[in-house]
Amino acid sequence: MIVVIIAGGAGTRLWPLSTSEYPKHLLKINSDTQSILQKTYERASSLTDQIYIVSEQSHINEVKHQLPNLTDDQFYVEPARKGTANCIIAAMVKLSGVHDSNEPIAFIHADHFVRDHKGFAHSFKIATTASVKEQKIVLVGVEPTYPATGFGYIEKDGLYDEEHFIYKVGSFKEKPDFKTAQTYQLSGNYLWNCGYFVGSLNTFKLKMEHFAPDLLASFKKLSDAGEEFEKVYLSLENEAIDYALIEKVDDLLVVPASFDWLDLGSYMDLASAVTLDEAGNYLRGDVEIDEVNNSYIENYEDKPVAVIGLDNCVVINTKDGILVSRKDMSQKVGDIAKKIAARGSQ
Repeated sequence: MIVVIIAGGAGTRLWPLSTSEYPKHLLKINSDTQSILQKTYERASSLTDQIYIVSEQSHINEVKHQLPNLTDDQFYVEPARKGTANCIIAAMVKLSGVHDSNEPIAFIHADHFVRDHKGFAHSFKIATTASVKEQKIVLVGVEPTYPATGFGYIEKDGLYDEEHFIYKVGSFKEKPDFKTAQTYQLSGNYLWNCGYFVGSLNTFKLKMEHFAPDLLASFKKLSDAGEEFEKVYLSLENEAIDYALIEKVDDLLVVPASFDWLDLGSYMDLASAVTLDEAGNYLRGDVEIDEVNNSYIENYEDKPVAVIGLDNCVVINTKDGILVSRKDMSQKVGDIAKKIAARGSQ
């Protein structure tokens, strides 16, 4: 089995803790000694020692620094961000030269938070076995714990394997409104689509041939590029793998995850992943508070930060900027970060 860890990302949703040069998978949270990326690598290591990292040029040096035990051959560097579809087919091109085309490949993301490593390994072993046996792409989806409007959903379409609780995929649903998300959660028939899937190179090529010929053409261009690989890669259209391939395939299977999962896509998510005090606060750095509840406050600068009489707030102070937000509105941080970045490039 092969695991490919996708370690890209623009670092906007947790600005100013993360930036395009230092995105969230490089961060250490909850006073951990390991970064999110290092913990992801640790999880992958419970499945196999054949692990590869796909990362973008802007932060590849820090990625390599955090994973010193890997060889240069285990890192694939994107010349620029071109979407998950292109970074995945580029990885498959590289893997085709060193691995059997029938060996299953699990694609996972570097910036997700999972506590239950054994449950993670169990789910992916089931998905891998099913992928090899059935010659299909098998997804791993997460049981919704609340009516999330920020995730896509996978609709289950009946059991395919009763012994291992593997389901056929009925359809994909885009990020719903709140009432629709409530309906999805209460039905028990939907899973969060967290972008995890398993399949062999031959399986992916067959599915691209039938459902995504343009993506297969890009794969062949990269395979034949030789020394022009970077130039060809930069010429490809920016695409997400979900839209380019996965959602077009008509015989997908899905394994419900037997592990906890957080996307860490907002400070609300981040607050769920750390240890809170009895007032529901998380504090880091030189911080003084008075009458503060349910808040997430981090200070990485030498001068102190004081917060008084606030509830449900986020305060972040770093060399890259200062953020003050209601915690339940922190999903808007990405939009603000993009505006700040665009202003700086003018």
